[in-house]
Amino acid sequence: MKWNGKNVLVTGADGFIGSHLVERLVKMGAEVRAFVFYNSFNSWGWLDGFKETTLKQVDIFSGDIRDPNGVLEAMKDIDIVFHLAALIGIPFSYHSPDSYVDTNIKGTLNVLQAARKWSVKKVVHTSTSEIYGTAQYAPIDESHPVNPQSPYAATKAAADSLALSFYRSFDLPVTILRPFNTFGPRQSARAIIPTIISQIYSGKKSLILGNLKATRDFNFVGNTVDAFLKVAESKKSVGEIFNTGSGKEVSIGEMADLIMKITHRKVEIKTSKDRLRPEKSEVGRLICNAQKIQSVCGWNPETSLEEGLTLTCRWIKENMNHFKTDIYNV
Repeated sequence: MKWNGKNVLVTGADGFIGSHLVERLVKMGAEVRAFVFYNSFNSWGWLDGFKETTLKQVDIFSGDIRDPNGVLEAMKDIDIVFHLAALIGIPFSYHSPDSYVDTNIKGTLNVLQAARKWSVKKVVHTSTSEIYGTAQYAPIDESHPVNPQSPYAATKAAADSLALSFYRSFDLPVTILRPFNTFGPRQSARAIIPTIISQIYSGKKSLILGNLKATRDFNFVGNTVDAFLKVAESKKSVGEIFNTGSGKEVSIGEMADLIMKITHRKVEIKTSKDRLRPEKSEVGRLICNAQKIQSVCGWNPETSLEEGLTLTCRWIKENMNHFKTDIYNV
């Protein structure tokens, strides 16, 4: 599929992955409408840092994914929708679950209803590996049982089911992409990799972390963007779920050691109770089986973990003003 001239909407365009996806789509010649969260500061999130030549090619739509009227207006004349807008912080979902239901479930419903109304050609809905919970077998494929262990994961699992129900009930062309732990430039310290890197570059003598034994599958953001494009381009992806990840399992402790090696800095690691999830909510193990997206859509990760970490370390070092390392970012 040629992206040149395609009318594309990206919800959550002001966020980490969304901004990278917008940037790539512009380079490929798509006509991009970026749905960003309305605020009185007129902030467009990470899009504010785009080069002027790039930003001029983006149609900014400020709105709220929870508002059906705004979503309906944003999706008018759109061919393909990448739905990334969501609340994603797990600790924040413990004390504010209502907002996750409103944003992640109702927001997804708004996108699906508007897509149906305007006969959108494809909706790519963003899921998360967190909906699987701790691996019951490894690596995790798309047939793995769904076992959400946090309010965040529960709302994302519900949104996935809702998206598939629109495919089955109304033939809405929906594809679900389920990324494992994406990392890279522009990611906030809500995530573990920027947490480690920003604390190291702040000059702290101790690295304050949570569970060091939990394992994750870390995939560079450029690889995840590639996966979004591949599933959107594939005619065989409609009605399907695709995992995307590196297929490599790394513990949080091992990740900290690897980052210290890349940054050439050695600090003591300490565990804080404040950064530990409730025992039954902690996902102990995640590792991706990405064979389905590889065979159906031809996706393969091009950037290795070490290459991605080097790029991320460089970006964070140059943008430390974005990080408040004395605060636990939930």
